[in-house]
Amino acid sequence: MILGLSCPLQHNSPQEWAMKHRALGCKAVVFPVDCNADSKLIAEYKDAAVNEDLTIAEVGIWKNVLAADKEERLDAVNYAVRQLRLADHIGAKCCVNITGTPHGPRWDGGYAGNYSTETWKLIVESIQSIIDTVQPKHTKLVIETMPWMVPSDPDEYLRLIEAVDRDALGVHLDIVNMINCPKRYFFAQEFMLECFDKLKGRICSCHLKDVLLLEEYTFKLRESACGKGTMPLEDYARLASTEDPQMPMIIEHLHSDEEYVESLHYVMQRLSNYLV
Repeated sequence: MILGLSCPLQHNSPQEWAMKHRALGCKAVVFPVDCNADSKLIAEYKDAAVNEDLTIAEVGIWKNVLAADKEERLDAVNYAVRQLRLADHIGAKCCVNITGTPHGPRWDGGYAGNYSTETWKLIVESIQSIIDTVQPKHTKLVIETMPWMVPSDPDEYLRLIEAVDRDALGVHLDIVNMINCPKRYFFAQEFMLECFDKLKGRICSCHLKDVLLLEEYTFKLRESACGKGTMPLEDYARLASTEDPQMPMIIEHLHSDEEYVESLHYVMQRLSNYLV
């Protein structure tokens, strides 16, 4: 596996950005500018990554392509198309989003309607439309797994892949996001094995973090930095590396450059047997 950070780290130039990540031991990066950036700057970041032998693992979308408001939805879909086009242009492994929701104010929120037949149809049609508009040749559109919207387990992901029926749809695996019940928490190793077994050959990139069960009732989980929870990270790394020795594992959801660097050093030491 190869490590990366969702944080671009403070930098003053594309060259410094790439050199800083490489000096820390990263071999994967998340592209730090979007489709609205100047084409020259985009090219400079791409070239900097290539020069430092960094895999561009992800281009993020992070927009609600199912938004109830028509104008917001159209803007989000347009942005998704442009981001997928960018990812294809720079040769990123994947372009990632979540499915989104039309059922409440929080774009990544949990609502009963997220699992309705109507929403399922919207999800499938949205993904098909984005892929068909771009027709990417060098990258995959992927949907990050989530705790309370499709896909929240590997079987839902397989159903989604079958329904969308597009070769350009891949898998983005975030195991912690799917730890949403006691069974998956206490038997995380078995759940990981199920995910990698069922989604074999389709996984483009993974997020790397940890999770901790709190003592308060009823059932409360806290996402945490690697090592601050109970996830069997060695099993995660082993399965990811078996799937692809060059699998990008992206550390995310920390609060400062210092926290990212600290977590990176911890992961590099703990999971050194799986790094290439």
